[in-house]
Amino acid sequence: GDHHFTVSGSDWLWAVTAIYLLSLLLVVGHSYIARSGEKIFHYLFTISLFVGTVAYFTIASDLGSTPIKTSTGDSGTRQIFYAKFINWFVGWTPILIAVGLVSGVSWATIIYNIGLSWIWIASWLSGALVATHYKWGFYAFGLLAYFLLVGSLLHTGSITARRLEIKSSYFLLSSWLAFIWLLYAIAYGLDDGGNAISVTSGFIFFGILDVLNVPVIAFAVLFLSRKWDYRSLNLYFTQYGRVAQGGEFPEREKGVLEPTNNPAPAPAATQAATPAAASAPKEETV
Repeated sequence: GDHHFTVSGSDWLWAVTAIYLLSLLLVVGHSYIARSGEKIFHYLFTISLFVGTVAYFTIASDLGSTPIKTSTGDSGTRQIFYAKFINWFVGWTPILIAVGLVSGVSWATIIYNIGLSWIWIASWLSGALVATHYKWGFYAFGLLAYFLLVGSLLHTGSITARRLEIKSSYFLLSSWLAFIWLLYAIAYGLDDGGNAISVTSGFIFFGILDVLNVPVIAFAVLFLSRKWDYRSLNLYFTQYGRVAQGGEFPEREKGVLEPTNNPAPAPAATQAATPAAASAPKEETV
């Protein structure tokens, strides 16, 4: 028969929606009391939590899905929620930017990591929409992207984080992400991949993982960042934008006045000196 999520599954999804919404409001509220120039993580996690809230509202409302023929051999269809993959595609990007900024890696590495996550999620979405065994090929492509991404986070990121003396904080964050994302691979194999568990059970599994992913990482970063030196991390934002370590901040120095809109006029130019020939002694005439 057809496989779709039940009323009890919908109740759980509404609970996850509430968790995301509450987390979103807390992060937004905290951004108004955070120190000036140290709100970059608030902005990033606001995007992730906002996207997750909208996505889970959509899924709990029984929207954002399409029926796909099951891969178990029966004649029924299975409800595949593409809204779930949209949530990952958009919501995980700010997380990777945040973790990349913490580690101090280059923007090229951050873009590389984001690209790998997009390949990973797009491959799994393609596999979920395929009814044949070719879906496992997409699953393998996604796993390869996952391992490349985790390798970049744990290896490249750790090297630069060690230079910034926040290795322990970065190792905690990156290891947690690597572990949670590995559980996503197991959940996908049982749910959208192998159709071995019900749609409701799959959403219970993914809902727990999503809560342990975005909200937990968001609050962990905001908690750990209280002890970080934003200037040494090159994350301090002033009227000059993102400034490098050792940048000058004249407005923060005591006794330095702000420049006025009408600066004093420059002193008048001095009269040009007379030519050397004019000052030379005149020759006597005969």
